[in-house]
Amino acid sequence: MEKRSCILFCRCKAEVISAESLDRIAFGLKNLAADIFEVHDLCALALHEKDFLNQLGNNYHQKIVIACYPRAIKNIFRQNAIEMGDFEVLNFKVLQPEPILSKLETDFQVEKGEARYQVQITELDVPAWYPVIDESLCSLCGKCARFCLFGVYSFDKKNLKVVDPLACKNNCPACGRTCPTSAIMFPRLAENTVLAGDEPNGSKISIDRGSLFSALNTRNQTRRNIFRQGVVEQAEEERRKALEELKTKTGGFNLG
Repeated sequence: MEKRSCILFCRCKAEVISAESLDRIAFGLKNLAADIFEVHDLCALALHEKDFLNQLGNNYHQKIVIACYPRAIKNIFRQNAIEMGDFEVLNFKVLQPEPILSKLETDFQVEKGEARYQVQITELDVPAWYPVIDESLCSLCGKCARFCLFGVYSFDKKNLKVVDPLACKNNCPACGRTCPTSAIMFPRLAENTVLAGDEPNGSKISIDRGSLFSALNTRNQTRRNIFRQGVVEQAEEERRKALEELKTKTGGFNLG
């Protein structure tokens, strides 16, 4: 395995942080003795360049990802069958560029020096907006799959999968708002919320499906507002806008 550290830097195209902050991170990375891989949209790359990411996982011992929420990144890799092994995530939605660069030197012992800097641009020509499932929180209730009208999910009582991610409509996180356990994430969502990948209530709570009923009762007491009318109405409005946009693009369609 390569002794130099591998730093995977997502120059997110969803504008979840400012271009100026991304530029500051990139500038600082070029002064570190590490192999830097700047990727233009990690969500898209995970769909389109799995071999590239798997190769990074195999070739390096220390791997650091600079992107959004760790829960989102880890589940993006799991959902897309990417084997990155052990890696750490520095969240640029929470940390400013300077603390990120400082942590690389102090926490990960990446020394100053000349970076080997590579830019990896995905050829995926549509927005890589799609839901990511946190399986450890999913109760297999199927609410998200039933709410979605675009064939993104497949669902039965034993499995929920994202089978057609790019059928999802850009800027429509409606299905995720219906999830009672906060298991559905949209990493490209600009807000800093559980729906974007933050930890539920600040800490991750895994569900033991053998005691699902009691677990859900406890969770629902701390997350009662998930079903409040305003959230339901917001989800329905987001879905309506997605349908209208699709109708405009296709000149009308029949849902069957």
